[in-house]
Amino acid sequence: MPRDWAEPQLKRMVETLRHGPNYEVGTWIEESMGVYVGWAALKNSFASGMPLRSATGDVTLVFSGEDYAASNMLERASQNGHTPANAAPAYLVDKYQNDPAFPAGLNGRFQGLVADKSRGIATLLNDRYGLHRIYFHESRDAFYFAAEAKAILSVHPELRAIDAQSFGEFVACGCVLENRSLFSGIQLVPPASAWTFRNGAIEKKSAYFDPREWESQPTLEPEAYYQSLRETFSRAVPRYFGGREPIGMSLTGGLDTRIIMAWTKCLPGSLPCYSFGGMFRDCEDVTLARQVARACEQPFELIPVGDEFLSKFARYAEQTVYRTDGCASVKNSADLYVNERAFQIAPVRMTGNYGGEILRQVRAFKPVMPAASLFRPDFYASVEAARGTYSRLLAGNAVSFIAFRQVPWHHYGLLALEQSQISMRSPYLDNDIVRLAYRAQGAATAESDVFKDSDESVRLIADGNPQLARIRTDRGLAGSAGSLSNSVTRAYLEFTFKSEYAYDYGMPQWLAGIDHRLSALRLERLFLGRHKFNHYRVWYRDALSSYVREMLLDSRTLSRPYVNRAGVESIVNGHLKGDHNYTTEIHQLLTLELIHRLFIDSN
Repeated sequence: MPRDWAEPQLKRMVETLRHGPNYEVGTWIEESMGVYVGWAALKNSFASGMPLRSATGDVTLVFSGEDYAASNMLERASQNGHTPANAAPAYLVDKYQNDPAFPAGLNGRFQGLVADKSRGIATLLNDRYGLHRIYFHESRDAFYFAAEAKAILSVHPELRAIDAQSFGEFVACGCVLENRSLFSGIQLVPPASAWTFRNGAIEKKSAYFDPREWESQPTLEPEAYYQSLRETFSRAVPRYFGGREPIGMSLTGGLDTRIIMAWTKCLPGSLPCYSFGGMFRDCEDVTLARQVARACEQPFELIPVGDEFLSKFARYAEQTVYRTDGCASVKNSADLYVNERAFQIAPVRMTGNYGGEILRQVRAFKPVMPAASLFRPDFYASVEAARGTYSRLLAGNAVSFIAFRQVPWHHYGLLALEQSQISMRSPYLDNDIVRLAYRAQGAATAESDVFKDSDESVRLIADGNPQLARIRTDRGLAGSAGSLSNSVTRAYLEFTFKSEYAYDYGMPQWLAGIDHRLSALRLERLFLGRHKFNHYRVWYRDALSSYVREMLLDSRTLSRPYVNRAGVESIVNGHLKGDHNYTTEIHQLLTLELIHRLFIDSN
């Protein structure tokens, strides 16, 4: 299509991706090839400074994300003779030109477009997990693609409609399945795609990787597997501490950030560490993270979630849903708040995300039927259908389900929210680590709820840094294993963990009634804040009650075609009174209503 037709649409799409003053945006156009591409990137991040060009000017690459194929990204770039100002990603053009398998050799979360005038083609590509999403819509006039669905909606308002099947999956599973989006006519480019275009039209939809390549590997004996894991992890971790930006370590009291710290050989005082805390007391994450940072001689800072966050909850809730195209729930609003503050410590956040999923094969989601009174009866058919789809998708290898379905579908919402504010890193989706996870003996099938024990993870900590292994985790692992005191500690931590769940969003209705009658005693203060920093049951009941009432009892909300008006009114009034617990239902209702107001009702 001609430039005067396409360029205004391109600029409008790009502006939807700019989520703050710390973003840089730009566009690149090659009208002769029918290519109009724009980008948004956090300033000074790996993908800033687009576009990248070959020496001859025949190849132009726009890239978003990061690549960890090199042990040190800046060193790799300097070897190719690129200037420091744009050193980190510039070697990618060389790799495209010299590696016939490109982008299979990349290692990380990414999306990109390569325009090759010498071959007359453009290639749209993403990472092998599909975690750096690309949404697309094929119209009669053009092929639209974007990192966020709202960019496509901005130029195709007729797509502002919820897909019924996706809606049922979102309510049941908390995410949409099978590479669909919430919006009719907008889909996801599948993982490991390299789609080629010629003269502005799609020519071939190819995949450069199939998980069956890793599934077919022979398994290893337990000791051989552990030794391979130890060697692979020790080799992989340094890749994630390269680059030109300062890195902060987001510590918890669990195993996965501890493993990273055990194998991170940073100089004392060079790696700022932080944890997120709550209103009532230092939770286990904060207490233990402080000990870990001290043992590693690194600075530590607490980022609290309290009255300031609650006073601005409406804004954070709206931005959480908006920035993620509805993929993150309002319950993740505090994550946006803490990541804003984490950015002030360091623009790159290192986490232990996906460690339990990959190393211990933890299945993190499953379909749950909503309360019978919440929606109109005809809506539950689509929710029930989601359960059937999920069950079918479980067939096969557990690691494949986790890495190529659970991670890009279920975990995407929180990641999208976090990376809208800060550059996110985790070594647990490193290609070498995921590939090796397939070789563990006794790996559970995806259908089972059994997952591997934590012995290998504890051993990995001890081998990397014995001092860190002497500090127990938030669930009582490691530490003085086998001793009576350790057994007592584990029992106590399990009790406080389950008690906090019961006094927070998991409180059964009979207990909510008792707690309400004893409200003068404020019993929740005995349990809340020991393991979690979010306390939405009491927040919705108290500090956020006006917001909940205003949003959910509004005539617009109650007139939605899927909502059971009487049921919603009963749920809201019961929770705000305090004698019932409908935290999960309020999460759902608020999220769904914001999706409608931000993406369906609004232009």
